[in-house]
Amino acid sequence: MDSVINDRILAMNLVLSTIVFFIVARIYLIPHLHQLSDRVLIQPILLFHSLRHLGLMFLSSGAVLSGMPPAFAVPAAIGDLITAILAVIALVAVRKQSANKTALLWIFNVFGTLDLLYAVSMGTLHNIGPFMGASYWIPSFWVPMLLVTHYIVFLRLTGKDRLASTG
Repeated sequence: MDSVINDRILAMNLVLSTIVFFIVARIYLIPHLHQLSDRVLIQPILLFHSLRHLGLMFLSSGAVLSGMPPAFAVPAAIGDLITAILAVIALVAVRKQSANKTALLWIFNVFGTLDLLYAVSMGTLHNIGPFMGASYWIPSFWVPMLLVTHYIVFLRLTGKDRLASTG
């Protein structure tokens, strides 16, 4: 029984942390989205996602334990690195008010969200919890914040930030 519970603790932490971060966003941020410019709202989110290069930890012995399934670690690490690069590119476009900023934000946000959903799926499928070691905080704390910030960017991109703010 303990083994079954231990196998599910990481998934439970991910889900519960996501709920908490969504509640925080719903109370403190979403009601004010319509008042925030892209520079004020989007730039910090892109800077935050620019740190996703930290997902490369999944390939580092010491950060993860021996036996980490490569079927999870490699796509998660590479997907995070690509998302970090896309975030920096989108950040430059937002700062310069480039004509292609919206397209770059869509590319960043869709790719980054799909990367997280794929990593969560692969992590669950390959039961990565016992191998996380020092990287445990990534799926239990960092990924939930990333998911919620992707949601906020989708609200802005679809124009639903105004509806969410008043609803």
